[in-house]
Amino acid sequence: MKFSMIAIAATALAAGVEGFSTVAAPRSVMRASPLKMADAATEVDTKAALATAANEARGLAMDSIAAAHSGHMGLPLGCAEVGAVLYGSQMQYNPKDTQWINRDRFILSAGHGSMFLYSWLNLAGFDLSIEELKNFRQHHSQTPGHPEFPNSEHTTPGIECTTGPLGAGVSNAVGFAVSEKMAAAKYNTEEHKIFGHHIFALAGDGCFQEGISAEAAQFAAHEKLDNLIILYDSNEVTLDKMAEYTQSEDIIKRYESYGFETYEIDGHDLAVVEETIAAAKASDNGKPKFIKCNTIIGKGMEETEGTNAAHGEAGVPYVDKARAAIGLPEEKWFVSEGTRDFFAGVQEKNGAIYDEWQSTYAAWKEANPEMAQELEDAVADNTMPADDMLAAIPEMGEAAEATRVSGYKVIQEIAKLVPNYISGSADLHGSTRNYIDNGGNFGAGFDKSYAGKNLYFGIREHGMGAILNGIAYHGIFKASGSTFLVFVDYMRPTIRVASLAELNRVSYILTHDSIGVGEDGPTHQPVETVPGLRVIPNLDVYRPADAEETVAAYVSSVTRKEGPTALILSRQNLNQNNDMPAAERRAGAMKGGYIAKKETGDLDLIIIATGSEVQHALEAAADLPGARVVSMPCVEAYERQSDDYKESVLPSSVTKRIAIEAAVTPAWYKYASKVVGVDRFGFSAPGDIVMKELGMSAENLSAEIASMN
Repeated sequence: MKFSMIAIAATALAAGVEGFSTVAAPRSVMRASPLKMADAATEVDTKAALATAANEARGLAMDSIAAAHSGHMGLPLGCAEVGAVLYGSQMQYNPKDTQWINRDRFILSAGHGSMFLYSWLNLAGFDLSIEELKNFRQHHSQTPGHPEFPNSEHTTPGIECTTGPLGAGVSNAVGFAVSEKMAAAKYNTEEHKIFGHHIFALAGDGCFQEGISAEAAQFAAHEKLDNLIILYDSNEVTLDKMAEYTQSEDIIKRYESYGFETYEIDGHDLAVVEETIAAAKASDNGKPKFIKCNTIIGKGMEETEGTNAAHGEAGVPYVDKARAAIGLPEEKWFVSEGTRDFFAGVQEKNGAIYDEWQSTYAAWKEANPEMAQELEDAVADNTMPADDMLAAIPEMGEAAEATRVSGYKVIQEIAKLVPNYISGSADLHGSTRNYIDNGGNFGAGFDKSYAGKNLYFGIREHGMGAILNGIAYHGIFKASGSTFLVFVDYMRPTIRVASLAELNRVSYILTHDSIGVGEDGPTHQPVETVPGLRVIPNLDVYRPADAEETVAAYVSSVTRKEGPTALILSRQNLNQNNDMPAAERRAGAMKGGYIAKKETGDLDLIIIATGSEVQHALEAAADLPGARVVSMPCVEAYERQSDDYKESVLPSSVTKRIAIEAAVTPAWYKYASKVVGVDRFGFSAPGDIVMKELGMSAENLSAEIASMN
């Protein structure tokens, strides 16, 4: 069976070479030349192949979800024609080289519809077997419930982005588009163009109801990211109710007002879908593209299509009937020989594009060897070893200063040592101090260019987090972004996903780290926030005590391979631990925890502190010969050290331990029997007064130590 009967029937019913277009055929008859007739026949054959592939993709999704008794049928069935056009006609990719840097990227923002993506990856020739589709949502399969960026748990080829939280994927896509524009500006030359691809994102109503997508869309349009193409699966259905129950906006007008070029089409009309996506790709007019694809959720399953029941696995009992209705045989997970042949042809076409690009790249590399080495290092995530980087950064000095100020000094050195390092801020560069001098500003208009290293995100923390993750997923640049620590909860979901996806190319610079913020009051004084970040698996949270620890924190953030890093920096000045050599403080901080002051007598007390409280611990221990001070800027890094190292820092024989941090206390009881912290919100007053009143002082720490005797 070359093609399923439904596709042949559809082709036969189509009006001439219009295929599946809604445009009526003209009444007048003109004699066609043999060449035009051949072209028309080829087009009809292509449309038949795409229609067949769409229905067979529907079958793969239905069979996999039915086998798992779990999953979402609505989108895979409703967007099958969109998938056919993307993977069968409009995207450039090479399934034999899934890391090709100039491939088009596809992000399934509506990640619950993951069988859409898995089906098309299989059909398109990626190394994702039918057996893996049969194991959908099963333990150790390559087809988890939501798409997961390759990591230590899953290495599914062709997955560009971890998606599931609605609105995040379409916002990540903006980060991809930023990275592509930046790479093109940085590496393309007049003689050789090695970057020039598009970013596609498929999203549904839930994605556009979530506010994060609006933040990212505003940024994308303002910076004229015309390499971004958003496809809206507009099926008029949400999980609880029909979409009209909770929304009544004109989304086309909304996206036009942002500055997008918009289209509205029948998402099941193959010819129109293909023509529209081709037009969007060809339009380099400074406007990102928004294509509203009007679709029927769960199309092909009569009992559930067009209703909110199609969202889940409610259609499982009707799978056999639906498969028969769209012309599929009884054989489950069926893919026809014709579809395999068709996609072999697609691979051949894309292979020719790939081979031509490889020739261009070789010529570019020969002409630009230093730039090529820089790019290849960036793609491979090769950085200077951490020890070498620490040695290359000058000592910071002995004067007291805020760690955000130290961070400003350090980030200049990092930008020199890591050429692909970029940074941005949610309208707080002047306070967070992470601007890269002489790096230029990214974007369109004013003093900006796409080669700029500094991003201005506006007051959009959630969007910033998703865009940063998108830049990291794209796989060229290391990106950091800043805001006040107290506002990190706006972007917490993006930090969680970055940690889950093991995105080591992203870091978060979070300043004004405690009640030391002072006059702005409790709305701006985080007390629960740092402990709240520490509970996120795979996230390193660094809260340095002085400038040298800040150096280590930044170096760790750009050399770590296993996940992202949050850098927690102070607003107020902190004393430097000048009694200890800078190199030793840096090396100790890289291990997460170390002896900042060794006891001068028999060890009988350990004071554990972090960040701005280390200075108080050092002062309180000054007159206690048996006291050891342990600085623990990064609990996560400390926990990764050997048992022998941890025993050398916190010997189990010493149980008299006290910890101090200007934050809520519970987590520190893992290490100490007594904790001095802030288990309440702060108040508005100068920072030093707030700190003293709430017990963050050497005097109070000494009193608490005395009470332990």
